[in-house]
Amino acid sequence: MAIQQLKFFLCLIASIVIYIIIITTLRAPGTNKSVPKPWGPPRICPVHFSEQTITPLNNTKHLLVSAYMDQRVNGLDIRIIGIFRRDSIQPLHCFFCCVDHLSRTRTPATILQHSDNFGFSFVTTDVMCQIPQYCKATHVTLLPQSEKVFAPEQIWLPIRNQKTNGKEKKKLQFNFTVCISNLFGDYNNVLQFAQTLEMYRLLGVDRVVIYNTSCGPDLSRLLQSYSQEGFVEMVPWPIDQHLNPSRGWLHSEHGGDLHYFGQLTTLNECIYRSMDRSRYVLLNDIDEIIMPYQHNGLMPLMNMLEQQHPNTGVFFIENHIFPKHQFEPSKKFDLPQWKGVNGINILEHIYREEPQRNIYHPHKMIVQPRLVEQTSVHDVLKNFGQRYKVPQQVCRIIHVRVALQGSLKLEQLHEDKRLWDFHKKLIPNVDKALKRVGLLNSEMKSS
Repeated sequence: MAIQQLKFFLCLIASIVIYIIIITTLRAPGTNKSVPKPWGPPRICPVHFSEQTITPLNNTKHLLVSAYMDQRVNGLDIRIIGIFRRDSIQPLHCFFCCVDHLSRTRTPATILQHSDNFGFSFVTTDVMCQIPQYCKATHVTLLPQSEKVFAPEQIWLPIRNQKTNGKEKKKLQFNFTVCISNLFGDYNNVLQFAQTLEMYRLLGVDRVVIYNTSCGPDLSRLLQSYSQEGFVEMVPWPIDQHLNPSRGWLHSEHGGDLHYFGQLTTLNECIYRSMDRSRYVLLNDIDEIIMPYQHNGLMPLMNMLEQQHPNTGVFFIENHIFPKHQFEPSKKFDLPQWKGVNGINILEHIYREEPQRNIYHPHKMIVQPRLVEQTSVHDVLKNFGQRYKVPQQVCRIIHVRVALQGSLKLEQLHEDKRLWDFHKKLIPNVDKALKRVGLLNSEMKSS
């Protein structure tokens, strides 16, 4: 009898436990559904965080790229880099996701169109915001002033370059970063690309940031290899999925919505991407090498320039064209292992044009990113500190490309073999890079 009572008691306990579990499970959703939706934004941050490099801004014609902490301008905390349609600018407010809550305070946005637009309807734009009090902001979004109710589907941008505390300075990860504005089309100049990257490595560059819309198959393999190694940082740039980007620099001649696939936007984005991690940033194209002529690397060059020109944040480097149709006659560097590799062999081109300084002659730049606010291609638009044009005998750009002054004869060009000073290290390094991706003619040996 005692055994039967014990069994009954255990069965009763088990039944009660099962009943409680079932009731709890069934009632939980119903309980949640019975709670009315709160008026205004919820207390926790939404889940729609952008993982894209280009994010459309809801209910506008504008695009957002990235958001950075930037407290260099008095009274402002956040800089959002975007691409705005010039004829559709409207008042905006910033809305913040904080560490432990969603801010109920919207702050008015200051919208700053960059002065260089070259006639295109879309322009690089900075949106500046102030963070509300008692908010340690992690994400930000923009709302048109007309929107009184928060939209749950709003897309949020992560805020980068966060300060660990108000006064602490982060140790810079790199000395030199090269910003390559963008690749597009079927560009497949593999040999020159590899030579340029390896030349920059020899000069002391730590990181090359490349914004990539598209490129040729061989170059894609090479870039993937450099990216896996960590020397190249590939930033996807699908601007052609959002706009009709131009392949030229002037709207009246080339058409399209945006200058050179968004070159101005990517250069600015790269400066802010590098601001907390790189001492210097080089702003140039991939077929250009900023070359010191009195030093064996970029660091001794910049140490000298900084000592001579303190409080200077922008150093202009003069562009020098090396026409690709003029070849060095001895064919010393016409190497067999590079036969069949797509692209230009820059070691074969030692003749450079004298710049036409009586007309506009472009420069590229080495900048201290923390002293730059806005940049264009050949000049900065807003900066802190001084600017300095570096004499050509100290440093200049080696730019192997189509001749700018096509009428010049060989005897009117200057012989310049500066690249040859590095050939003993450059050639084997290029060979290794090409071999890694199966592009080197392995049956041939380098000289």
